[in-house]
Amino acid sequence: MWEEDEEIHASSVGACVAGLTQINKISGINVPRLEIENGKNMLNKLLPRESGKKYVDLSLLSLIYPYNIVNTKQKREILKNVEYHLVRKRGVIRYKNDYYYNNNVDGHSEEAEWVFGLAWLAIIHEKLGNKTKAKSFLTQLKKLDTKEGLPELYFSNSKNFNQNTPLGWTESLYIIALYNFHVKHKPTVKKKLKNLFGIK
Repeated sequence: MWEEDEEIHASSVGACVAGLTQINKISGINVPRLEIENGKNMLNKLLPRESGKKYVDLSLLSLIYPYNIVNTKQKREILKNVEYHLVRKRGVIRYKNDYYYNNNVDGHSEEAEWVFGLAWLAIIHEKLGNKTKAKSFLTQLKKLDTKEGLPELYFSNSKNFNQNTPLGWTESLYIIALYNFHVKHKPTVKKKLKNLFGIK
């Protein structure tokens, strides 16, 4: 998603494996099984790391949602690592020592806190049946909203957010998280939305 170093990333391998797996389901398209298996083997060799240089990265969440190509044990390990190493008060850092949007004068150890990461975690926990954790992340997100909308990121240990506010990526994931948590399991509300907007 944000590859800044030329190395093999689990999140990128996962994207390829997921894409090949899905396109292989289309009639008339045949992806050699060995290609998919090679990708899965590479992914399993890399996990739980994101890459040789990065132990944990926010982009690993993509292997759980939307790709859904890791097993239960791997999902738990990815979530444990992301939440332990990367979750902050106002978002989720992409990875340790990320200098992009670093607000510290010396340019070190002040990773930006990406708001969409909290919505991403809420979506995943809801899908895994962890309603309490999902609700916790949604509560955290609600506190981060601004008059302009949800921002891209907050600067580390600060109430200041960057100029990319509102950010469509953040807001769209927040909407999905809210929908999944509050609406998806309520048949009457779901039926009304389906009738009004054609939502499945």
